[in-house]
Formats: sequence, structure tokens, C-alpha cells
Amino acid sequence: MNIYKRHPVNEMKLEFTGRSINEGFARAAVAGFAAQLDPTLDELNDIKTAVSEAVTNCIVHAYPESIGVVHIKCRIFEGGLIEITIRDRGIGIEDVRMARKPMFTTGNDDRAGMGFTIMESFMDKLYVRSKVGTGTTVRMLKKIAQKGSVRSDK
Repeated sequence: MNIYKRHPVNEMKLEFTGRSINEGFARAAVAGFAAQLDPTLDELNDIKTAVSEAVTNCIVHAYPESIGVVHIKCRIFEGGLIEITIRDRGIGIEDVRMARKPMFTTGNDDRAGMGFTIMESFMDKLYVRSKVGTGTTVRMLKKIAQKGSVRSDK
């Protein structure tokens, strides 16, 4: 899905303080933006869950000793494709490949280590870029079935 050769038909940017209280705000904001694609409830819940996981990763892992800023950018492309990018300027991830493995966590014992796995299972594509000391960018893509087309069940 090379979307960089296409122009978005709509986009939004949002930034907020990385406090756990703002995770619900991020879910609602992205869901509200995605609603213009007229997704099914399942599609909308998939997006909300993936956003929740990505934002929680920023809050818990990117800024373990401080409160930083979380940046979200959403873009909608022709054909019902939504791109959601969530970025922090936190401590970064030393080994992204290891961090994407189920059950891996840098958090304490109450963290399940399933964030990236959950994001990947609810979105069509997941890309993670990180640099230690600079931060992490998570980019997720989801195709929303358009009215009049055949929807496939998961």
C-alpha cells in the first residue's frame, strides 16, 4: 500500500500530554475522524483498540520518568483507506523486532507485552520506527469497506 504517491482527501493532527487520562480522548478523537468513512462497529472498534494500544505505549514506555507529548496524525485516502500515525519523542526502542514479539515488555510485571501484537491484529498494516533517545513512530493502515462493496467477515 504505497500511499505516498496519493494525496489524502482529509487529514487531522492532534497533540496532547502523555497522561493516561488522555488515552480515552485519543480513542474518541480518532474514532470521530474515522467515522466519516462510515465504518462498521467492528471496524471502528478495531481502530479504537489499536489507537488505545499505541497511545498507552507512548505513555507507559516512551516517557517512563516524565510526562511527554503524544502526536497523532490521521489521513484518509480515496477508497476508504485510513492511515493513523502515533509518535512520541521519548526514550525510543532499542530492538523493535524484539519489542514486536508477543509477551515482550519493558514495563513492570502488570504489563502484558501484547501492544504491538494487538495493533497488528486489528489493523491491515503496522509499521514501527524507533531510535533510542529520539522516540518512536507507529504507523497503522486500515481499509474500510465502502458502501456497496462486499464486506468480508473477520
